[in-house]
Amino acid sequence: MWQRNQTSLANFILEGLFDDSLTHLSLFSLTLVVFLIAVGGNALTILLICADPWLHTPMYFLLSQLSLMDLMHVCTTIPKMATSYLSGEKSISFVGCATQHFLYLSLGGAECLLLAFMSYDRYVAICHPLRYTVLMNRKVRLMMVAVSWLGASINSLIHTAILMHFPFCGLRKIHHFYCEFPAVVKLVCGDVTVYEATVYISTILILLLPISLISTSYAFILHSVIQLRSAGSKRNAFATCSSHLTVVFLWFGACIFSYMRPRSQRTPLQDKVGSVFYSIITPTLNPLIYTLRNKDVAQALRRVLGRDMTTKRL
Repeated sequence: MWQRNQTSLANFILEGLFDDSLTHLSLFSLTLVVFLIAVGGNALTILLICADPWLHTPMYFLLSQLSLMDLMHVCTTIPKMATSYLSGEKSISFVGCATQHFLYLSLGGAECLLLAFMSYDRYVAICHPLRYTVLMNRKVRLMMVAVSWLGASINSLIHTAILMHFPFCGLRKIHHFYCEFPAVVKLVCGDVTVYEATVYISTILILLLPISLISTSYAFILHSVIQLRSAGSKRNAFATCSSHLTVVFLWFGACIFSYMRPRSQRTPLQDKVGSVFYSIITPTLNPLIYTLRNKDVAQALRRVLGRDMTTKRL
């Protein structure tokens, strides 16, 4: 029994994304640049929203939570991948793999739920503007964030505990650059058919329920916008929603591609491509999508920089 437990707690080996070729070295360097952009963009968004009183609104509060999730997401996977590539040490401990699995799954689920709540925020802002501050009061915002974090964390904890309880055998080599579920579950020795079916149902719920809420919210938004007589009001309404819709399509598209395909149709390369998209590219694009055309954020940046310059002069 003790020998079996020791075997189960042995290290895993992460295959990684890149090899030693010149082409892969260039791709690795590009990945680090994208990682730094993701960290810088999300950290700057959080700092601006916290520092500028004009951004202390429900929409920007939820956006700061989205940026925090994206920041934690890239920091969960990329540093370990980079360290393994640079050092040549590809092993990851049992506890480290379980922790990485729990964190990425928690953050992914939390982002799905938060994007759904953000769609409700847009619905209230456009369809019930006079009641916006009442319907999106501080208690409601905190409840949305708590449900997103706690709900996803509980779901992830259950799945991680069950998965890591299974016996693993063979070389324990994960054909991935981090401990993602589809790659880890392939190393299980026993029958995981029932467990995979449970995970599949859970994934459907955590993906399709938010998608349903988002679709319903935007159906009401579209109905309200069509009734507007002013072309300028219609443009403003669509501009308000365009950033959120773009993030929704990018995030949920990548997640559906990665998790809702049958196991028989999966390949390690496809899993890696899907994971790169939603664990690296999407967290990098999110702050850019929300800030590039956002006048409020641009003005907040000027105010914060102007305040700092004034402080230095004094």
